[in-house]
Amino acid sequence: MWQQKSFEEKEEDIGSLYLIPTPIGNLEDMTFRAVKILKEVDVIAAEDTRQTKKLCVHFEIDTKLVSYHDHNKRGSGEKLLQALREGRNVALVSDAGTPAISDPGYELVVDCLAEGISVIPLPGANAAITALIASGLNTQHFYYYGFLNRQKKERKKELEQLKNIQVPIIFYESPHRLEEMLKHVLEQLGDRKIAICRELTKRYEEFIRGTISEVIEWCQSSQVRGEFCVVVDGASEVHITENIWWENLSINEHVEHYIEEKQLSSKEAIKEVAKERQLPKRDVYAEYHK
Repeated sequence: MWQQKSFEEKEEDIGSLYLIPTPIGNLEDMTFRAVKILKEVDVIAAEDTRQTKKLCVHFEIDTKLVSYHDHNKRGSGEKLLQALREGRNVALVSDAGTPAISDPGYELVVDCLAEGISVIPLPGANAAITALIASGLNTQHFYYYGFLNRQKKERKKELEQLKNIQVPIIFYESPHRLEEMLKHVLEQLGDRKIAICRELTKRYEEFIRGTISEVIEWCQSSQVRGEFCVVVDGASEVHITENIWWENLSINEHVEHYIEEKQLSSKEAIKEVAKERQLPKRDVYAEYHK
């Protein structure tokens, strides 16, 4: 066990790692304390030094910048650890938001703690919480997931594990994958309430609230731009307790079941499957005939 007391003087001459959130769009969301510490530390480790340089110029911060991201975190992380061992203080920032939340930082935190180096977090901007509190969905409890797997098979497994969670689930998604992602969420979780948020804190901030099927229709009729935070309502107790005999079947298998076992036409089978899965008929039709 190790009891970290962040603001007491250390007996050993070692540095501290500061985790500093940066604005997710509006520079005015930077805190006074965050600016102060970025000016005082010996080095700032940034996901993208070009992006962080803009922040530093705006707030007149001239601290040395070094790169720390997913592709160099092993080598860069060791250099940062050595600096901390030598008594220098390091601040870790991501491009936007809170470090280590769907951004680099977790491994560096673990390595610091393993060596008894204090890790001091600052409060600040975070897209998930910002989206949740304006979503209109229950904020008492929630489940943060971040990005789903890009591979359809793996994404299906992830959603199957999430479908019985009874609190809102928060995802991140890029604009060019949003519609496909929502179709998979609809297929696996049903047509729940949802809020999607784009360009949070920026000039073109926008919230689209409704059901998943309605938001899919919005995707199909609108220009989908900006990074998205997606808040999906949790499962109801009724959904969890009812026996869904077809839950392990693909849409094609589900349709074929009605054609073969119930002697329905493909059109009737598609209609029945759409009703049971709470999906638009055209989506079931497209999946079955592709």
